[in-house]
Amino acid sequence: MRSVERVDIERFMGEWYVIANIPTFIERGAHNAVESYKRLPDGSIDTVFSFNDGAFDGARRRYNPRGFVLDPVSNAIWGMRFIWPIKADYRIIHLTPDYRVTVIGREARDYLWVMARTPQIDEGDYREALAVAMREGYDIARVERVPQQPLAERVSGR
Repeated sequence: MRSVERVDIERFMGEWYVIANIPTFIERGAHNAVESYKRLPDGSIDTVFSFNDGAFDGARRRYNPRGFVLDPVSNAIWGMRFIWPIKADYRIIHLTPDYRVTVIGREARDYLWVMARTPQIDEGDYREALAVAMREGYDIARVERVPQQPLAERVSGR
């Protein structure tokens, strides 16, 4: 599986809204899913994955895996540890030059995440992300959109 050539790791840090995915069992039914990254002094990446369970007003769930850059030349291949000592494969296979949209894959091609800096992206960006996934051997029929409320609705509580 090809990953992007180079990731500016500091620029990649911050919030990413999950636009679509091939979900893991904990992500099924997720709404307003957000993945947030923060580089720690030891070089690892503090990760917070949160979402509303089952509906926009569902209980907020939060998971805290730890990321580790496994390829310091590209910064595009990570290990993501949910349970010690297992590090799951995590590959940045697409990243727009402006760090606005990314696609994360796994060599096993079992899970996939299309993420963006905003809760919605235009259809062209979405189609491009799916084209990358298909090029890398994913069955895009398995990709599901993740319901995301516009930020204004989140703030107003609607």
